[in-house]
Amino acid sequence: MSPPPPIERRSAVYNWPVLTALLSTDAAIAAWAERRGSLAVFAYEFVRFGAKQAWACLFGGIMLALMIGTALFYPHEAALPRYDFLTLAAITVQVALIATRMETLDEAKVILLYHVVGTVMELFKTAQGSWIYPDPAYLRIGGVPLFTGFMYACVGSYIARAWRLFDFRFTAHPPLWATLALATAIYVNFFAHHFITDMRLALFAITAVLFGRCWIYFKIHRHYRRMPLLLGFALVALFIWFAENLGTLTRTWIYPSQADGWSMVAPAKLGSWFLLMIISYVLVSLVNPPQPFRRERPVLAPQPAPADG
Repeated sequence: MSPPPPIERRSAVYNWPVLTALLSTDAAIAAWAERRGSLAVFAYEFVRFGAKQAWACLFGGIMLALMIGTALFYPHEAALPRYDFLTLAAITVQVALIATRMETLDEAKVILLYHVVGTVMELFKTAQGSWIYPDPAYLRIGGVPLFTGFMYACVGSYIARAWRLFDFRFTAHPPLWATLALATAIYVNFFAHHFITDMRLALFAITAVLFGRCWIYFKIHRHYRRMPLLLGFALVALFIWFAENLGTLTRTWIYPSQADGWSMVAPAKLGSWFLLMIISYVLVSLVNPPQPFRRERPVLAPQPAPADG
């Protein structure tokens, strides 16, 4: 097999062999778009961005599909409770993704770490009555079915995959010790605010100070685009909130206000998801240390040799 062209040699696609067969087709489409001008290039990058995002959401998308599918079609009288089916299905999916190399070991490590972090928080929050899991389950710890850790892990999986796919680079990124301290404070506050003053506003302010100057650079095809990292956190938190509304609509879990019937999850929860995004991001950064952005150098065409005489 001939080696890949230099432009694709560092492509994140090579982390997932199942995608490498698509490289030649993608290169042909990209070349066609470049010949057609800037509008075609924009359309190509728009579609490519969506495809990368869909691949980054693979684990989360499968879990969401399982929640919706079991809510619609799983028999209530089944000997195996729905929650236990979700737990076994999540484990099966996890093993299959690793076995087929559709998920890397680094991503699996992030998912495992986040599974533990999320399960601990679930145990506390359900004990406090923040939300409940209304259906029965054998595979559970206290009031928490074991599949719930995988729902948290979806966030970590998405960030880890997107980090590779878009080849994240950063400017003015805060140091690791500062982000670790912030993530720890956020995690502690999720527990402590039940007993002492909620420090959420202070944590928002500290987050703004630490990340306010930080830009994230992401590569869709050949060139890097950029956005404020805080905006990136907010956008991901918004989509998690959308997913949470689907989760409660399927009664996979419910809030006290939804006991008598479904209602939209309060928009105030966006703040919680934003802070949880910080924890997720910092956990992934332990596996993928943030790399600084260096401005791309233009490729200069070879100059003709000077004429003799």
